[in-house]
Amino acid sequence: MAAPPPARMSAPRATRTTALPAGAWWLWALGLAAAASRTTDPLLLGLLVGVAGYVVAARRTEAPWARSYGAFVKLGLVVIAVRLVFAFFLGSPIPGTHTLVTLPEVPLPDWAKGVRIGGRVTAEGMVFALYDGLKLATLLICVGAANALAHPARLLKSLPGALYEVGVAVVVAMTFAPNLVADVQRLRAARRLRGRPDRGVAALFQVGMPVLEGALERSVALAAAMDARGYGRSADVPRAVRHTTSVLTLGGLLGVCAGTYGLLGEAGGGYGLPLLLAGLAAALGGLWLGGRRSVRSRYRPERWGVRAWLVAGSGIAVAALMIWANAYAPGALHPPAVPLTAPVLPLWPAVSVLVGLLPAFVAPLPSSGDRAEGTASRGRGRAVDVDPRAKEPTP
Repeated sequence: MAAPPPARMSAPRATRTTALPAGAWWLWALGLAAAASRTTDPLLLGLLVGVAGYVVAARRTEAPWARSYGAFVKLGLVVIAVRLVFAFFLGSPIPGTHTLVTLPEVPLPDWAKGVRIGGRVTAEGMVFALYDGLKLATLLICVGAANALAHPARLLKSLPGALYEVGVAVVVAMTFAPNLVADVQRLRAARRLRGRPDRGVAALFQVGMPVLEGALERSVALAAAMDARGYGRSADVPRAVRHTTSVLTLGGLLGVCAGTYGLLGEAGGGYGLPLLLAGLAAALGGLWLGGRRSVRSRYRPERWGVRAWLVAGSGIAVAALMIWANAYAPGALHPPAVPLTAPVLPLWPAVSVLVGLLPAFVAPLPSSGDRAEGTASRGRGRAVDVDPRAKEPTP
């Protein structure tokens, strides 16, 4: 009896032509981050983290930089812990009636009024600090999801020519975290092969020097590559075009800021949208004129297809729906710390967050080549010199 045919996948394998542009992943992640900035409900924030984690698990590759998501999660936990420690020892501006413990208070001079060290620690203050730290941790985790799904260097293909130099600086700064995670994992694997401990404070200090050395070598190599490719060279344009570009770009950005403020405020709903659209048009015109100075060319520019627009649109929809939810259910998105009440998961904002799961079903699956490349990179990380006399790993 013949075997039944395999089921068709809902999304194709990612190839050079079907792979999503990096900008789509970053718009999706920034949309989730914008939604996280509009609420302090721990259940909604946990749901946002779960949505980001599910999409990362379903669509990330096996490249070394794609494993940086776990580092951002740990960084978020550290942020929460630091926020709670500060609230415990330095107090909280939130008044409370449920005293957990009373610490010895350090007397401070008169010029430090409003600041205290020690004293009464209340449950309301700790809950407020927990909500605040969880909000910041969720923002970091959303950025980590973007780093794990799309390398920041690919964003340069989507930037207009006028923002190329600025984009290079931003991308170089944002690639620091993925490269740092890959270096730490490679060096820890080398220490395990030598029979040395790879955990603890002592191992961390011993791994730090090779990591810094690798970062310095990459920066020197990057500077040489940028100089060899003529980075920073620009074409000559008339002075009138330069002045028009500056006026349009600056005026457009000011219009975007004023229009956004009008849309988010209560009294500026009438002029917010027209001012925002006018600012966007002026800014795009300025960027188009500014691109005339760029002498670079794009090699295989990334194309935005239906799947890319769906991924980016899902993140934007989550942000827009969460902003709208602040208008009809502000109390549900910001549970009070005084009095102490158990947080409740609001129905429609939770459904809005679930829209962010769309990339897990429509984005192309990681190609077998990406997974093979990641496996080979891990193999190269294990195939290091195990000479016990070596002080640092040599590939």
